[in-house]
Amino acid sequence: MPETIKNPKSFRFIAACIGIGLIAGLMSGLFGVGGGTVIVPLLVLLLGFEQRLAAGTSLAAIVPTATVGVVSYALSDSVAWIPALILAATAVIGAQVGTWLLARLSATILRWSFIGFLGIVIVSLFLVIPSRDAGLQLDWWNGLGLAAVGFVTGVLSGLLGVGGGIIVVPALILLFGTSDLIAKGTSLLMMIPTAISGTVGNLRRSNVNLFAAAIIGGAACTTTAVGAWFATLLDPFAANILFALFLTFIAVQMGVKAVKAQRNKNK
Repeated sequence: MPETIKNPKSFRFIAACIGIGLIAGLMSGLFGVGGGTVIVPLLVLLLGFEQRLAAGTSLAAIVPTATVGVVSYALSDSVAWIPALILAATAVIGAQVGTWLLARLSATILRWSFIGFLGIVIVSLFLVIPSRDAGLQLDWWNGLGLAAVGFVTGVLSGLLGVGGGIIVVPALILLFGTSDLIAKGTSLLMMIPTAISGTVGNLRRSNVNLFAAAIIGGAACTTTAVGAWFATLLDPFAANILFALFLTFIAVQMGVKAVKAQRNKNK
């Protein structure tokens, strides 16, 4: 076990958590994601966290990060409040289904399928440029569509451990024609109740390092607003390109995990 884990209050441990939080906060504000795709691998790589502990710690850190992000986007009227609650409610249900399916489906096949899905989204982001003036109209059909997106997001979250932002943001842009800023602000709001619910469960299973989560979350709060501000300055097409690059990074991460899992299975 690394020295930093043996002494979690060491300077190196605290400095690493602050650095992770600063990066995660910037990504969260800029892309409307929770930051877990940054926090989890860095906790494993830099501090030797076990995968489940890293995921639980990340989820706890997302709560304050997403809250600051929502406030930042709300100041520019870029949050769809009721749609976010619909997404969150069905995502919580979907997550339970996803965790139930986890032991019954091939994780490797699921990962490669999701990578294929991300590939389609990445290409689509170059073809569909959102309008900054486009809102999210709520009617019965859109409400049902949002419920479906939330449910699928929750299922994939439970199955693959992916954050909701990398699904919800492109879905709101591509399927509902929403402004990229509203998609990001709404995505962050959706994550808060989901992250709180998951953190409560992780605390019961001792799957959270609260000390690390507090430092990461606190540091992330200082850069989330900066990321959200920078998002408002970006041209919508430039924002799409950056988000496509971010999704490519996620796809590569998942591809590496799938390959490693297959190699371990064949040993």
